[in-house]
Order: sequence, then C-alpha cells, then structure tokens
Amino acid sequence: MFKNVFKNKRVLITGHTGFKGSWLSIWLKELGADVMGYALDPYSDRVNFVHADLANQIIDCRGEIRDFDKLRYIIDKYSPEMVFHLAAQPIVRESYHNPKETFDINISGTINLLEACRLSDSIKTIINVTSDKCYENKEIIWGYRENDALGGYDPYSSSKACSEIVSASFRNSFFRPENYPEHGKALATVRAGNVIGGGDWAKDRIIPDCVRSLEKQEDILIRNPKAIRPWQFVLEPLGGYLQLAARLVENPQKYAGAWNFGPTASSLIPVGRLADLVIGAWGEGRWYTEGTTDAPHEDTFLSLDISKACHRLNWRPVYNVEEAVKETIEWYKTTLNVEDQSMYGFCAQQINRYCTISDKMENMNEL
Repeated sequence: MFKNVFKNKRVLITGHTGFKGSWLSIWLKELGADVMGYALDPYSDRVNFVHADLANQIIDCRGEIRDFDKLRYIIDKYSPEMVFHLAAQPIVRESYHNPKETFDINISGTINLLEACRLSDSIKTIINVTSDKCYENKEIIWGYRENDALGGYDPYSSSKACSEIVSASFRNSFFRPENYPEHGKALATVRAGNVIGGGDWAKDRIIPDCVRSLEKQEDILIRNPKAIRPWQFVLEPLGGYLQLAARLVENPQKYAGAWNFGPTASSLIPVGRLADLVIGAWGEGRWYTEGTTDAPHEDTFLSLDISKACHRLNWRPVYNVEEAVKETIEWYKTTLNVEDQSMYGFCAQQINRYCTISDKMENMNEL
C-alpha cells in the first residue's frame, strides 16, 4: 500500500505501549521499518502491546513525554527519520479528575516532542496525532473540516485543540512548507474519530467496558446510549497516518498541515446500537442504562468531513461499523484461548486482511 516507503526507515513512535501505538508498531514492523518506541509502561498486562510481545520485537524505551532531556537523549541515540507522536492522556472523563496532568501531558508533551524534533538532524517527517474532539463542537449535523474552529469543552478536548495550535505554531515558525529545502522537516497533524479494536483496556471506553462485563457474564452499564459517535476500526486511521507519512516523504511541501481520518456516515451510530453489535459478535449479553444528574459533560454528536483525505491522499474507510466490531471482538475472544502465546501473528493477519480488502477496493475504483 505504501510503495516500500517505510522499508528500513527508522521510525519513532511515542506512546507505543498504548492501544493505537501498539498497532502502529506492528504495522510498521510488517512494512520493514526499524521501529523504536518511547512511552510509559503498559496500562495492564492484557493490552495489545503485551499480548503481541512487542517489547521483544522493537526497540522499547520507557520514559515520560514530559521528560525533555530523556526524550532528546533517545532521539539523539537512535536517530529516527520519522516520528509518530501518540503519547497522551487520552480519556475525556479522566481529564475531569486530573485536568492539570491532562494539560501537562498533552500540551507540554507536544512541545517537548516538537522541540526535540527541531533540534534533531535526523528527523524529516513528523505526524502529531490529536483527536476529532479538538474542534469547537456545536453539535451540527455535518462533519467538521480541517479549517474549522478549534475548541474543546472538557480538559481533554481543549488540550488536544492546544496541541493543534502548538503544532501550527511550530510549522509556521520553524517548519514552513515553502522553506523545506532550508529546514528539511515536514509536520502534519491528524484527527480521528472514536477508534475501536483489539487490545484496548482503558477505563471509560465503550469496548473495554463491554468486554469486562461480558467476561464476567454481567449486564453492561451504558452511560449515554443515545450519544452518536463516529466509530472506526483501529487500522482505518492508522492506514491514513501511514498514507500521509508516505506522501510527506515524497512531497513534504504539499502534504504538511491538518488531516481528518473518520468513518463513513453509516458508521455514525448511537452508543446503545454499538453495544448491541458487540453483544451480537460476542454471542450473548445484555446492557442497561442508569440516569445520573452529576455526570460530566460529554458531546452527544460529532463527525468529521474526510473529503480532503479521500481526494488528496486517495484514502478511504474500508470497514463499516459492523465489520469493525466483528474484527474487534475476534481479538478479545482469541486472547481467551491463547493467553500464553504471542498475539503478534494474529494482529499481522488482521492487518494483512485489511490491506487486501483495501487493495481490492482501490482496484475496483480504478475500473
């Protein structure tokens, strides 16, 4: 899919022990990249990073994204050519409990990463992964475009908007696309919807919450069943990030900037409907809801306009929401049977299956 752009390329992933970071690590390794990661310890021993035995598959460095000296030391030591920045505090509800930490990690961490990149002679391509929640959400029915206003009601969303502003400042001040021959660095930011997939065990996320209850044969508590979210399988945005990175290598002046990677409109469904799909894929279960008056604010509707990525990168979603849930639950059910074995091969199979379908779709479009 990427014309061997990543083969033998030195790639640093911050947040590689996390959900999306672990999948990106596997995909890049399968593409022949020399992958190195910088992150905190895994959230639990059940996450994808641990199940896939990634600590023994890539260069695994542990550290705080807020520790500038250590981050710079790792970059100087391994001289990556490309960076994907995923290290973050990623949970909306957690940001209400720990707002200072959320702002520190998501804003100061971005500053540390970009400054370390600025001072590096090796790094040429930088992709900062933020969130669809960086937009000022007015609950409108159409999708937000990359040039719409940034905002954020809660600390997490606001911190991601700030991360976007910091990135734009670095791009304007130090990495201007028209001056690329002088500085040699291309910086882009990427915004994705609600990502689901195997190996996510974070608190206050719908899929992990569902699986934890289903494993215990308990009914699933759904906080806000009518809230509509843009659900997408984890490989969808990651494929977009990789496609963008490949284009930045080929034409850094053309592709720097902000990009949305979301699902099609048919995958915007209520949380309750998603829970029904999870239960169907699992084979049994029920969910219920309890009204509460003291729950923190959460947006009820948010979608992305992905026209830019579709037209300029030739990227498009591959799975609908039903297929995304099926692939996701297959990972969780598989781990119940292979707890003492590496899931790396299983993840690689899911990636290969996704790429095969994507290639077929592209060939059909060309016809």
